[in-house]
Amino acid sequence: MNKTPKKLGYRFPAEWEPQTATWLSWPHNKETWPGKFEPIPDVFTKIVSAITPYQHVNINVADAAMQDDVTTRLTSAKIDRSRFTLYKIPTNDAWCRDHGPAFVVNLESKDPLAIIDWEYNAWGGKYPPFDSDDMVPTRIAEIRGLPVFYPGIVMEGGSIDVNGEGCLLTSKSCLLNENRNPALTQEEIEEFLAEYYNVMKILWVEDGVVGDDTDGHIDDTARFVNPNTIVAAVETNPADENYAILQNNLSMLKKMTDVKGKLFRIVELPMPRPIVYKDQRLPASYANFLIANNLIIVPTFRDNNDALAIEILQREFQDRTVTGIDCVDLVLGLGTLHCISQQEPLAKK
Repeated sequence: MNKTPKKLGYRFPAEWEPQTATWLSWPHNKETWPGKFEPIPDVFTKIVSAITPYQHVNINVADAAMQDDVTTRLTSAKIDRSRFTLYKIPTNDAWCRDHGPAFVVNLESKDPLAIIDWEYNAWGGKYPPFDSDDMVPTRIAEIRGLPVFYPGIVMEGGSIDVNGEGCLLTSKSCLLNENRNPALTQEEIEEFLAEYYNVMKILWVEDGVVGDDTDGHIDDTARFVNPNTIVAAVETNPADENYAILQNNLSMLKKMTDVKGKLFRIVELPMPRPIVYKDQRLPASYANFLIANNLIIVPTFRDNNDALAIEILQREFQDRTVTGIDCVDLVLGLGTLHCISQQEPLAKK
């Protein structure tokens, strides 16, 4: 592994570190929300409206027609035109966390911002075609004139989380799944994570929530909220099919230590009641919150635990506004706020 981000002094910042923008890919694939697509552009408009008072939003659109439609929607919602930029970059779907650019930063380099372009195969080849999605990071790099790192293995942004101080959290069910990188051992995958995200310690939980078609992305189960604290999704109903999964993960999290050997502080985050659509359990989770400058947006599900989840996260992010956005429609596509977004870190001293 020559000239990896780690070897060149780049690092992948934690999400709560200063950001330049939030990236989105505008929704257009009606098969993602079969029979329920109509409200989805309005949900995205509400998300852009919530973020733009705090930072810029960059949006991938397929063509001129979509560009005009999105511009009309956002300006009709009285969103300041100077607070968002549309990029003509075609996508197959809207899950920018997974197909979007992983930005790394090195303030001492002549190129302080760079992009990692992991291979992307739509969570193990589940939803072809994904050729346009796989090209998104490089297309952004070309437009912005940024250097690109090509690890050559499959990785999705929602499968990992970092604490900004050398630790990376992920799940065995996803990254060790044979549908991603079957030729690689756990140790080899850990080496890629260490070299490209510039981390020192890989922390593994076992599995993800029921209904998650990504095979267990970490951003539905456990998230760093500061270098020493992890919020963990916990199901309190023993009869719920997520109960044993999340209790097992919780037990593993409570034994984890940072690079200095200190145990993490674990904060339990409730789960909403089960949401089922056409006999399919949906991956509704408050852990799928979005972090922006001075802002946390929490997915809500018209559930009694909505207010409690916001209250818990407000205690953890006392210097930020924590607010909810209704994601009952959005989760029908099997993801919510963190899944559709990707942060661009600030690359200035």
